[in-house]
Amino acid sequence: MVEPADRPSTAGQRLGAPESFGVSTLEPGLRPPAQPPGRLVSIRVQMLDDTQEVFQISQRSPGKVLFDLVCVHLNLSEGDYFGLEYQDQRKMTVVIGFSWPKNTILRFVVKFFPPDHTQLMEELTRYLFALQIKRDLACGRLICNDTSAALMVSHIIQSEIGDFDETQSWQHLLHNKYLPDQDAIRDKITDCHRKHVGQTPAESDYQLLEIARRLEMYGVRLHPAKDREGTKLSLAVAHTGVLVFQGYTKINAFNWSKIRKLSFKRKRFLIKLRADPTNAHHDTLEFAMASRDCCKIFWKICVEYHAFFRLFEEPKPKPKPILFTRGSSFRFSGRTQKQIIDYVKDSELKKVSFERLASEQLPSHRNSAEWLFCITHIESNLTPSLILSCHLLSYLTLCSIPVPASLPFSIFLFSSHLSGSPASQDSPLGSPRVVVNGNASVNGQGVGGVLGPGQIPEGQQLSPLTSPLLTEAGYVRNEDEDEARRKKFPTDKAYFIAKELLTTERTYLKDLQVITESFPSAVGKDEAFPDSVKNMISASYDPVYIFHQGFLKETEQRLAQWSGRSNAHIKGDYQRIGDVLLKNIQGLRQLTVHLQKHSECLVELERACSRKVESLCRDFEQQRVCYLPLNIFLLRPLHRLLHYKLILERLCKHYPPTHDDFRDCRAALADISEMVLQLQGTMMKMENFQKLLELKKDLTGIDNLVTPGREFIRLGCLSKLSGKGLQQRMFFLFSDSLVYTSRGMTPSNQFKVHGQLPLFGMTIRESEEEWGVPHSFTLFGQRQSVVVAASCASEMERWVEDIRMAIDLAEQSSSPNNDLLSTSLSDNSKCDQESEEELGGSRSSLERQGHRGNTTVHVCWHRNTSVSMVDFSVAVENQLSGNLLRKFKNSNGWQKLWVVFTNFSLFFYKSHQDDYPLASLPLLGYSVTVPAESENIHKDYVFKLHFKSHVYYFRSESEYTFERRVFHLNRQTNADRHITLPHSLAG
Repeated sequence: MVEPADRPSTAGQRLGAPESFGVSTLEPGLRPPAQPPGRLVSIRVQMLDDTQEVFQISQRSPGKVLFDLVCVHLNLSEGDYFGLEYQDQRKMTVVIGFSWPKNTILRFVVKFFPPDHTQLMEELTRYLFALQIKRDLACGRLICNDTSAALMVSHIIQSEIGDFDETQSWQHLLHNKYLPDQDAIRDKITDCHRKHVGQTPAESDYQLLEIARRLEMYGVRLHPAKDREGTKLSLAVAHTGVLVFQGYTKINAFNWSKIRKLSFKRKRFLIKLRADPTNAHHDTLEFAMASRDCCKIFWKICVEYHAFFRLFEEPKPKPKPILFTRGSSFRFSGRTQKQIIDYVKDSELKKVSFERLASEQLPSHRNSAEWLFCITHIESNLTPSLILSCHLLSYLTLCSIPVPASLPFSIFLFSSHLSGSPASQDSPLGSPRVVVNGNASVNGQGVGGVLGPGQIPEGQQLSPLTSPLLTEAGYVRNEDEDEARRKKFPTDKAYFIAKELLTTERTYLKDLQVITESFPSAVGKDEAFPDSVKNMISASYDPVYIFHQGFLKETEQRLAQWSGRSNAHIKGDYQRIGDVLLKNIQGLRQLTVHLQKHSECLVELERACSRKVESLCRDFEQQRVCYLPLNIFLLRPLHRLLHYKLILERLCKHYPPTHDDFRDCRAALADISEMVLQLQGTMMKMENFQKLLELKKDLTGIDNLVTPGREFIRLGCLSKLSGKGLQQRMFFLFSDSLVYTSRGMTPSNQFKVHGQLPLFGMTIRESEEEWGVPHSFTLFGQRQSVVVAASCASEMERWVEDIRMAIDLAEQSSSPNNDLLSTSLSDNSKCDQESEEELGGSRSSLERQGHRGNTTVHVCWHRNTSVSMVDFSVAVENQLSGNLLRKFKNSNGWQKLWVVFTNFSLFFYKSHQDDYPLASLPLLGYSVTVPAESENIHKDYVFKLHFKSHVYYFRSESEYTFERRVFHLNRQTNADRHITLPHSLAG
């Protein structure tokens, strides 16, 4: 990032110091702004959903007070992206500032369009952006091809009416106009709508914005102008700079880094460019607009866009002149985009519910069947009349018949929770938001007469994929019931080791299913995907998948017998797992020939990666079921061998030699150790190969990253010292070179390579005292030297140790390798001249659905930390699955979740049967501690994850699972503070 001082001057009418219109400056908590005394007037504001609201405001109040009232009304914490506007008599669109015309309806609109919608932290903000896109489509402002238009409209319809129903969808399109020429592409819209089954409104908003942000006309507001020759053009402004359009075609773009000054003189708009010998344009560009007012309005919008997207902090106001004024006094006031993102991240704002547009969503047959399932499972706790009413309700729902008002109130309450109300449509669980516990209560409220009329509990808005963790609307287990279940567990440590085998086996089988079922079905119909690769994957993985289906079934049966209350007195027969492991590991040895081919599958898939095949794989990685990079799934069978070995080692360590299960466990350990030793070399090579392939997707500017002999060592965030100060950079250390990059502006937020330092002949020296920068060190290469600084002492120690090791490896090689980067980046002096656009690029949140925006590289960038290849290898061993209870910060309730710990992240599911995670939490940079007494969590086996102001509490079912999870979390969070376990389970 460039410091503010590096941007254009803020003097006079230059960029960087304008004051914005309509930007909310509310204090935290969204309190109504204070108004000066005076007569109240009523102002009518049209919202983005086309409803109108009337606000009472003092006649003396500036327009910003009205805007703040609108934000309070909407409970909008990210109001800085929005503004108020109206059209005057000359059809000029004017953004409201400090005054407004009387008897005019103002419109609440999106004012600043960020390059990446994942920078919007709140679901409500994304919903309002989706409404703006919907309005732009309807009025013909967002120009795009028919395919994109149909896809966007299909997501809008999915959000409004739910899953596809042919009759309902056609009727909805007949009565609602989303495009000027909608009838011509109606079939395309319905075809796209068919594919969105199960997609929640929040997910539809996400997908709509994902498509819209890639369009050339996204967020573009055209301002008519003419060039010096009189050619009719249009000017627009975006986060990157000033754009020039001819019709709807962009013919030129002037980046902020190239603009020295923006000004206007009467109706002439002037753009002064920085001196550049390679630039064919004149130093000053001139455009004529319709009037001085048009020119000034566009100038103000440009200055606001520059300040909002390019500055770190709100610019200081211009001092008042002593004698006379020169130029405009207009200045930007309000938070910049960086301040908004930091504020929302660091302050734990309470997620509030909001109402969407009136939904016409009809319950699907799948959901109706689930409701009937819920009703059937609580019949034992309901009265006969209530059971009859419940079944009647289910029948009416299945037939899409309105529920009559004559049903009992309790059933009406049940219906209100099951129907497609705005609060329940967004459920990330994909099922009715009804929780029925053993006490015949719905969502914690009694069904039979406990609630009276008017006491319907308030629904809480669910926010799928907008929070690292699920919300309170999920299933919250009764505390007494949970305690009662825990007391039924066996107390033997061997049982919990065996249960860890079971839970991780369930996850492993789901991962195999991604390769054997999901991936083939996604790419199998495309002729571009080579049949040889399809057949190799099928022949290598299908036998392994079939084998583990039987293995899992046997393990489930044994654990069910072991934990059953009726079998508690039977010792030796069921309370063991060694015989099951020995039998299946001996069977697994017969599949060694298939396991050896898995590395070949990874290599063949890479060789077959034409542009079309690469696109197919990338599209598959965007599917929810592929929650990790595809190549990681291909190596899962080899990694699973390590898990069996570690589990058996713990069992053998726990059992005395005289135990009945010891002999089988020891024999199984000998067999699996032999298999691991046999495949160890292949596994290490493939892990390095897989990591290079993954980094190849995250980096641009490298032509030959995956070459024989190159090994990946460490990646992470360091600050590079230059003439502009310390600048955040992403560094990648390989066995022959150190590469540094900056965050790019590509759709997948890749990192652009700016320079390389060959390790051959490099020296390293700590230089904190020399440069006065904490935790800094200097790298002296043969052609250049670089000063970098780590975020803390421990990070610096890790980097220095690994770089010295890599230098030693490079010195042992026969000759230096200087061919890492592409020839276009061979001149390091040019490589380091990164543009301001790249430095001020997208800082997307970690809640992005697409994995390319949420890889380990991106997590390290945001958390300012690093990860080594050793860490990745350890992560392979540290994989856990099982149930956890998560505590909500503002209540005593605990939510039961199925949690998978892998690849430095926690993935959250409703149950182990789900095909894809509902949310995830990257853990790099987090600290693992136990709650203090002051936190008032009086439960056993609770641990706390915290990073800055983000705090999460989790509760394990036993001391063993608590220690296992905390031990592995400590090893993978890379945090500086760790807790000491009472009983270490490092083995």
